[in-house]
Amino acid sequence: MERKHDLERPSSADEAQTGREREARVRLLDKGADQLEARPWQPDAGASPPAVDLTQYALWRSSELTPDELLGALSLLPAARAEVERVEVGLLFAARSEGLTWPQIAEAMGFRSPQACQQYVNRLSARQDRRA
Repeated sequence: MERKHDLERPSSADEAQTGREREARVRLLDKGADQLEARPWQPDAGASPPAVDLTQYALWRSSELTPDELLGALSLLPAARAEVERVEVGLLFAARSEGLTWPQIAEAMGFRSPQACQQYVNRLSARQDRRA
């Protein structure tokens, strides 16, 4: 049985992933990603670019990266997915707040039914809640 303090403490696998992500960010910034312009919607223009931007940068410069740097870029993919999911949840919230219906949203997102779309959104929101 897991104890409360066991759930709060990151696992060694989580800590290792965090270290890989940090190292990948540093390497890609050293390779020129520090020259990426900040997006106007980013809250802290002085912060490191988002993982989504760094992974796209790595793909764009992939022929110039070492195998270790490419592995580092791959380690950023979970963070990039989480960033994209946050954007998706935000857009869905905005759409519903503006009165768009589930059938409209489902069609725009390519779902076969509004119910399938709602179930997807519920899973996505639950994942975001677990990360928070």
